[in-house]
Amino acid sequence: MADRHNRDIDRQPAPLPKPLPVPTVDAHAHLEIVTDAAPNSLEVLKVLDDAKSVGVDRVVQVGYSAEQSKWCAELARLYPGRVLAAVALHPNEAPVVADLEADLKIIEELATHPRVRAIGETGLDYFRTPPELRKRQQDSFKWHIELAKKTNKALVIHDRDSHDDVLSILLEVGAPEKTVFHCFSGDVEMAKTCIERGYILSFAGTLTFKNAPALREAVKLVPYEQLLVETDSPFLAPTPHRGALNTPAQIANIVRAMAEERNESVATLAGELSKNAERIFGSFE
Repeated sequence: MADRHNRDIDRQPAPLPKPLPVPTVDAHAHLEIVTDAAPNSLEVLKVLDDAKSVGVDRVVQVGYSAEQSKWCAELARLYPGRVLAAVALHPNEAPVVADLEADLKIIEELATHPRVRAIGETGLDYFRTPPELRKRQQDSFKWHIELAKKTNKALVIHDRDSHDDVLSILLEVGAPEKTVFHCFSGDVEMAKTCIERGYILSFAGTLTFKNAPALREAVKLVPYEQLLVETDSPFLAPTPHRGALNTPAQIANIVRAMAEERNESVATLAGELSKNAERIFGSFE
């Protein structure tokens, strides 16, 4: 969607953090926006190498449009062992594309790519979508849910100001076995509901924001097998670098914040997050 490309190119990347003691995975990034470059560019390679230098050696590159999902699949093809892809129409994209049927056909074809391991990001976004377009958004979400089940791939959900309807649609249609709430933004009660239903909660740099005490309480509740970490690069750089250009390297800072809240060692948590990412998305090799 167009507004996601309005990256402030003058923003500097957040400084590289102290390396993690155990390598782990960024479960959600948009490297084409971080770099504004082709999948085979040196700019993309540098972002991946910077992340690897601090212990973030694998990345899930996530789609939001038909054309950009092609970029995701190509990046994953170019970087075996380092990148996997997810493909979808973002909930803000689906209601406004010129030819929804054609775009969904592209997503369906890309979903068969061996290095595409998830369908996403899909879901609902009532913050940006006016009421008159929400039915189309909901229909797109349901279509993506069915595609995830048909292809036996994880579902990656974008949920903004729409918690109740997202949960309701998942019950109505039937959630895939591996259902991931990207950049989880709910409270403790929603976290409990998701945990009970077997959903996976992925936490981003928002966990470190001063105005997010509910997220810090929620992350304490999530068992390892239902927990992921992500950057949502280039958005949501963690404190103390909020406002900087976010990159996958910042996973190191987010994992440390998670470990502190959960009263766990950074090494243990990083290792569990790594194992869980590979269980959900499959081997990166």
